[in-house]
Amino acid sequence: MTKAARPRTDPDEVREKILEVAEGQFRRIGYQKTTVADIADELGMSAANVYRFFQSKSAINQCICARLLDGAIELAWRHVRAEGDPAERLEALLVAMHRHNRETLIQERRMHDMVAAAVSEHWENVKTYKERLNTIIEGLIREGVDAGVFAADDARIAADCVLGCFGMLLHPVMIEQCIDDDLDTKARHMARFVVRALKA
Repeated sequence: MTKAARPRTDPDEVREKILEVAEGQFRRIGYQKTTVADIADELGMSAANVYRFFQSKSAINQCICARLLDGAIELAWRHVRAEGDPAERLEALLVAMHRHNRETLIQERRMHDMVAAAVSEHWENVKTYKERLNTIIEGLIREGVDAGVFAADDARIAADCVLGCFGMLLHPVMIEQCIDDDLDTKARHMARFVVRALKA
C-alpha cells in the first residue's frame, strides 16, 4: 500500500507565515531580541528551513518594516481619495501621518524602535517609503494647482519642501524626543502653515 502524497506547501504561504510569526515576536519582545530560532520554534520548523525563504534575519526585519510603512502609505492614500479640496486634504494628510507615527511610538513601542532604526540606518525600504510619500504629496499639489488652489510652479520641488518643513513631525526619533510637547497642536499649526505657503 503506497503512502498518500504529502500536500505541497506554497512557498508564498510559508513566507507569509514566517512573517506573521516574526511580526508577533517583534511586537512582544522587539526585533533585536527576536532570533530566527525563536521564529522557527513557534512555527515548528528548523532555523535552516526559515533560511530557505529569507537569506538573513535582516531580510525578515526589512519585510516587517516594509509592512508597517505600507500601512502608513495606505493612510496617506485614504486622505488623497477623501472628499474636500486639495488644501483640506493635504492638511488632513499631514496631521494624520504625524498622529499615526506618534501613536506607533505610544502604543507599539517595540515596532517604533525598529522603524527608528530603519530611518537612522537608511534601510532601503525607508528610501522607497519617502519616495512614495513624496509622489503622493506631489500629485495632490498638482491637483491643487490645476484647481487654482495652489500656486506652486514645480509640484515636485513643492512636495520636497512640504516634507522638509514637516519632517520633524514625521521622523520617529524627533517625535520621541519631543513626546512631552503638545505635538498634535504643532502638527495642525505646521500643516496649516505649509498649506498657506502653497497658496501664496
